[in-house]
Amino acid sequence: MNAHRPPAPHPATAAVPREAALRGATLPGAAPEPVLTWDEDGGPRFARWRSENGATPPRRVTVADDRMKADAAYKLACEGTALLWRGDFHNARQLLAALARRIDRRPRKPAPADDPARAFHLHRAAQSQRARILGMLLVPLDADYGIPLHRAPDVRAACTQAYGPAPAARDEAGSPHSVVALRELLGLVGAYEWHRKGVEVPALGGDRIHPDYGVFSPQRGEYVDLVARAPLPADPTELAFDIGTGSGVLAAVLARRGVRRVLGTDQDPRALACARRNAERLGVADRVEAVAADLFPAGRAPLVVCNPPWLPAKPTSSVEYAVYDPNSRMLRGFLAGLTDHLTPGGEGWLILSDLAEHLGLRTRADLLALFEAAGLTVLDRLDVAPRHAKVRDATDPLHAARAAEVTSLWRLGPAKS
Repeated sequence: MNAHRPPAPHPATAAVPREAALRGATLPGAAPEPVLTWDEDGGPRFARWRSENGATPPRRVTVADDRMKADAAYKLACEGTALLWRGDFHNARQLLAALARRIDRRPRKPAPADDPARAFHLHRAAQSQRARILGMLLVPLDADYGIPLHRAPDVRAACTQAYGPAPAARDEAGSPHSVVALRELLGLVGAYEWHRKGVEVPALGGDRIHPDYGVFSPQRGEYVDLVARAPLPADPTELAFDIGTGSGVLAAVLARRGVRRVLGTDQDPRALACARRNAERLGVADRVEAVAADLFPAGRAPLVVCNPPWLPAKPTSSVEYAVYDPNSRMLRGFLAGLTDHLTPGGEGWLILSDLAEHLGLRTRADLLALFEAAGLTVLDRLDVAPRHAKVRDATDPLHAARAAEVTSLWRLGPAKS
């Protein structure tokens, strides 16, 4: 789905001197950088703390290596002590897997079968706890994003995409330039592979979208298929707005369908840059423009498309803004402003899953009431069943809701007075 969220903080490329950073000072014009501190070799050490999830630096840190046993590491992590790894990189990965197994073996409070909303919140709480514990295993990064550990892979390209160009500053002897949770680093590397290989989009004739790090990947292609087959409001359609464009996949589909100009909006600089690059790759850059805006651009269009985050819940990290829409902020904003941005006879296309309804987070009556309050009427609705693997995973705590899920494209127009 297209994410609409506060811009992800892009770390400054200028390095803050270590002594200044430890005191909380910054270079002129630079944003404050979080710093991780710990004791090692009889003295204090400190390094820049990296967390794209917005996690704060752990307050307690101990140095660990290949001698650390999984049970001892698990106990420390559960107690809130982070482990800064100084051993073999592959052994760190094995330790992370061992921690995950211990977490997954813990008994969980059973979710009430007749209360899907309660089951959802218990599941999110368990996932948050799991992420917190696994995030306690840390690895160092040099100034050029190299990992100074035995048998470590080369992650410099992946880190450069996520963090920006490596700073020019040199490290103090024996000190890492920055520290990151191993779990996050592995996710960053995986995201870079998605970016490098791209995601095949059948609605684009098998061409690929290349999502940047932090930009939602269109792996669930059913919602893209809906945009590819819904009837356009006019032939030709001169202009369309894609609200919260993300990777630019829907803007590209509309351009390929013959829409002569598509304005894709987003607040995230990464998403805007990603959408522009994808438009270039797909040969639609002459028809697709990505612009910074909070929801709508200026003016009106005969077609306004929006694929907001589908679940009305509070994100617990910046990356969750692609999935969770707190208090349905984006959904409400799109619906409330739609009529003011449609030309006469124009349509708004809302792409929305009903998973929130099956989880007890929003009712169909609630959604229809939002339409009515915004002065909108339903012209038509196109439905499709999801095809992702979790639909068939009976071990998923949310399986019943996922199995019943339907994704819809609501064709909306101004209600007749």
